[in-house]
Amino acid sequence: MRTGIIVFPGSNCDRDIEVAIKKFSNKNPIRLWHKDTEIPNLDLVVIPGGFSFGDYLRCGAIAAKSPIINAIKNHYSRGSAILGVCNGFQILLETDLLSGSLINNQNLKFLCKNVSLITQSTIESPFTRGLRSGSIINVPIAHNEGNYYANDQLLKKLEDKGQIAFKYLDSENPNGSKNNIAGILSENGKVLGMMPHPERAINTYHSSQDGKFFFKSLFNHLLG
Repeated sequence: MRTGIIVFPGSNCDRDIEVAIKKFSNKNPIRLWHKDTEIPNLDLVVIPGGFSFGDYLRCGAIAAKSPIINAIKNHYSRGSAILGVCNGFQILLETDLLSGSLINNQNLKFLCKNVSLITQSTIESPFTRGLRSGSIINVPIAHNEGNYYANDQLLKKLEDKGQIAFKYLDSENPNGSKNNIAGILSENGKVLGMMPHPERAINTYHSSQDGKFFFKSLFNHLLG
């Protein structure tokens, strides 16, 4: 199995996701720069968190115009998987690989804390296939624009088609996201965008190790 990590100016979670990939896949990912125009035949591409291009204009808006974006779309058209975490989720929305918007947190403050996520019943996807619907994992968030917004028509479609991967607990919705949405899937289940950081919850020195359930499930099914 081959994995690549896209790096933009301002990415700051690329090292974290690299550690997680090595730990749970026993493979070294390749690093891809935002000016690259081709992506080799990979099983998974990860767009990590951070502040790509300083979050000028809108978060992810400038990154979405980078040369590598066409290669990411070609990777998607080949039926391969894409994971976007935090700023990576914002970039996936800006490229229209996922639908909806991420706007300022409801309280207009940067949030950095652990939250509880409920795994949803979804379409067939390598990202959720090994996670039991209704199971709860505790992982960190760190964002200022993580408030997921979509109109009623899109929200109904996401719910009806099983494209919502994770929701915040009702009592723990940290940012005001519609329907408590923390992560969504593409229609074919091969693209996941999520605001929380599972890569920051995998080691004994982290406040939670629940991210390991996400990565073990993902790589078991990608390798399978």
